[in-house]
Amino acid sequence: MILIAGPYRSGTGGDAALIGRNLCRLEEAALAIYRRGHIPMIGEWLALPLARAAGSSRLGDAISEEFLYPASRRLLSHCDAVVRISGESNGADEDLRVAQCLGLRVYHDIDDVLPAHAIDVQASD
Repeated sequence: MILIAGPYRSGTGGDAALIGRNLCRLEEAALAIYRRGHIPMIGEWLALPLARAAGSSRLGDAISEEFLYPASRRLLSHCDAVVRISGESNGADEDLRVAQCLGLRVYHDIDDVLPAHAIDVQASD
């Protein structure tokens, strides 16, 4: 499982269209990781539905803040690696710090992520 880390709200000024564009970039990276045979995860895929279920009425309210960053931290403890896509993001930078503390592989270029079958072959050698 590989966490995709990058800007979500950063640099958007709360503009929903810009946030949506950032999410599309994260999801495009997730698709590329999936096509390499891995399970991609984006913290917001977990955090946003949980925040809504908990009663959040808008992104950035106190309830959503309870889930946004903590969900990524929990995911990281189950991941094998992180891909950091470009763009300024304090949350993504923190994901990298946590990943490094956990000893996870960190990639800055999706092309550096080996296909899953190549990793399986290397592990059996």
